[in-house]
Amino acid sequence: MANSAREVDVDGVAVRLTNLGKVLFPKLGSNGTKGRLVDYYRAVAGGPMLAALRDRPTHLQRFPDGIDAEEIYQKRIPKHHPDYLETCRVTFPSGRTADALKVTHPAAIVWAAQMGTITLHPWQVRCPDAEHPDELRIDLDPQPGTGFEDARAVAVDVLRPVLDELGLVGYPKTSGGRGIHVFLPIATDWDFIQVRRAGIALARALERRAPDVVTTSWWKEERGQRIFVDFNQNARDRTMAAAYSVRRTPIATVSTPLTWDELAGADPDDYTMATVPDLLTRREDPWAGMDEVAQSIVPLLNMADADAERGLGDLPYPPNYPKMPGEPKRVQPSRDTDRKKDKSAQ
Repeated sequence: MANSAREVDVDGVAVRLTNLGKVLFPKLGSNGTKGRLVDYYRAVAGGPMLAALRDRPTHLQRFPDGIDAEEIYQKRIPKHHPDYLETCRVTFPSGRTADALKVTHPAAIVWAAQMGTITLHPWQVRCPDAEHPDELRIDLDPQPGTGFEDARAVAVDVLRPVLDELGLVGYPKTSGGRGIHVFLPIATDWDFIQVRRAGIALARALERRAPDVVTTSWWKEERGQRIFVDFNQNARDRTMAAAYSVRRTPIATVSTPLTWDELAGADPDDYTMATVPDLLTRREDPWAGMDEVAQSIVPLLNMADADAERGLGDLPYPPNYPKMPGEPKRVQPSRDTDRKKDKSAQ
């Protein structure tokens, strides 16, 4: 029944569940209920998903009335929350702070599902050190006219060889949509600004390697039919879907870690909350052991220095950020009067 309530044991913690019959994914009918979502997260929370989320401040993308209804993007944990939940203090670009959910136990993930959370969005840091990322994240974002196949080709044929040349190891996953995410575990020796700068250098290297299919342009009007490498995913308070998170798609696709060989032949629609638990019983988690890797970004920072010597400086931050030192103007090129004057004078 939609209004049924019960408690379940999640690794020794009692989690109260309600409204399990509510349909969150209308296309899936009875297979798309809140109960099914909770069952999925119970199946994955105690293993690889917890490893990916452990000690990370995490935002919740909630759809309490289903994916076609209002979205609640929750950065702060509710004032009244179960005692078994832990929090982590984070600082936003504005300078304001908040206590975010810190995932330390599978019960936190199941509780999030009880709250109507479809996708969990972790920061690239681990508490208590919320100022130094331990991941550099690469977001290959297809633009209009391109799709997953194009992002896959960039990941396999462009990104992976560049990482190999730099002696870096990347861990890919489907985004759950048309894009691809690749995470690089790094040492916590650098702050957000430095890690973002390293990410920009890597993105520019991909663009130089394949300019017809890769772009680093922040402005959509300049991207064309290419894969955008979203360098700003490495900025403070920018989050990406957690490994094994369900996404807001009609068939409840899952952002799924894959080996590079699996990625080469992957179809993102094959990975859903109905199929991923069985996948995990048939093969090991491709991200197992990732926590033991702590790579240096010095090679990327050296590339950034070389770019700067060629006149390639910083790139724009997202619009909600304060103006950052060295950042270029945040003006859409078609509206940049100074740029138009320079062109007319040529």
